[in-house]
Amino acid sequence: MHLFRQLLVFIFCVLLAYACQPKQPVKSTALSTEKKQVKESEKEEKKPTEQQTSVKKKTQYADVSLEYKVGQMIMMGINDRKLIEEKDALRGEISSGKTGGIIYFEKNINATYAKEMLKKMSLDLQALAKIPLFISIDEEGGKVHRLKEKYGMIRMPSAGYLGKLNNLDSTIFYNRQLAALMSEVGINLNFAPDVDLALNVNNPVIAKVERSFGADPVLVSAHAKACIKAHHEYGIKTVIKHFPGHGSSATDSHYGITDITKQWQFIELLPYKEVIRSGSCDAVMTAHIINCRLDTTCLPATLSKVIMTDILRGVLGFDGVIFSDDMQMHAISKSYGLENAIKLSILAGVDVLVFGNNVTQSYRTTATEIHAILMKLVRSGEISEARVNESFQRIMALKDKKFE
Repeated sequence: MHLFRQLLVFIFCVLLAYACQPKQPVKSTALSTEKKQVKESEKEEKKPTEQQTSVKKKTQYADVSLEYKVGQMIMMGINDRKLIEEKDALRGEISSGKTGGIIYFEKNINATYAKEMLKKMSLDLQALAKIPLFISIDEEGGKVHRLKEKYGMIRMPSAGYLGKLNNLDSTIFYNRQLAALMSEVGINLNFAPDVDLALNVNNPVIAKVERSFGADPVLVSAHAKACIKAHHEYGIKTVIKHFPGHGSSATDSHYGITDITKQWQFIELLPYKEVIRSGSCDAVMTAHIINCRLDTTCLPATLSKVIMTDILRGVLGFDGVIFSDDMQMHAISKSYGLENAIKLSILAGVDVLVFGNNVTQSYRTTATEIHAILMKLVRSGEISEARVNESFQRIMALKDKKFE
């Protein structure tokens, strides 16, 4: 009952904060068209045939083993690989269903023939998988830009630049170029756009490196939806981040605990609310931040059932895939232990655990190791098979998702 009252107050505060926001004009000849498309997409979502489609999908994957379902909940960085050798252990991990997703970083891009090599690696990886892989990248533009011009690819400005320009047509233009390139090289999931609000201009991981479109939730929401629209035109799924908001932080969770309890504001939820409401949200990535105002146990959001399930799913109504931020970031790895962090995050509501392997050799892990830990937790009853099935259904729905 106490939690129920907290949630009622929370909803009221969110709605009040939204109602009080100034509506900053967003320059775009496509804005009215976008609104019509959102309305049309909402109508499409209400078609009764969707339930029939859902039943068909569930039947299609009814014979998938528990081991394969658990593997779909794991996404791995592939260390420094730029191609997949014949005797590479990763081949066996993928073909045996130990992982359902791969994430690329700049270190996986060859200096010459970059597009051709990346495309070949994507094709080789997919050929090994019985269930199609998420082949993903963290590609926001600006400082977080992997597919660079120096590799014969493209220029991609930062979200900060696009937010200051504040022209939706420009945001769509650049993101169409990016999405077309990703489609060409076999990438089907992008961990973007970043919908954090630039509330702290000295934030070392968001505002100072121009990863946010701005501090106004209306502007950020509009540009995030434009970015997503451009990706969808090329069949690329997107992941908005970092829930419930990293923009007010003063420290970087890559290096340790980041507590935003005192400075976090309710308006940081508004871009999530709007993108989810619009029907364009494919997936959400967690933040490894502590916010004791939202969860009095003071667990990082990734490990918090209050934040992931009660707020993101319950209050904001999101029923899609939740990806963790990199589980090897120090905010998690140095404070909670590998097995405990895996258990808490899944119980919190996370569907896919991301291990980027952007760490020194001694701290790197494998899909086999993570899979073994998850199976141990399931067999012991600490994580139920029903919980695995929930994530599996969401993951497969996202993998099967098509855009018209």
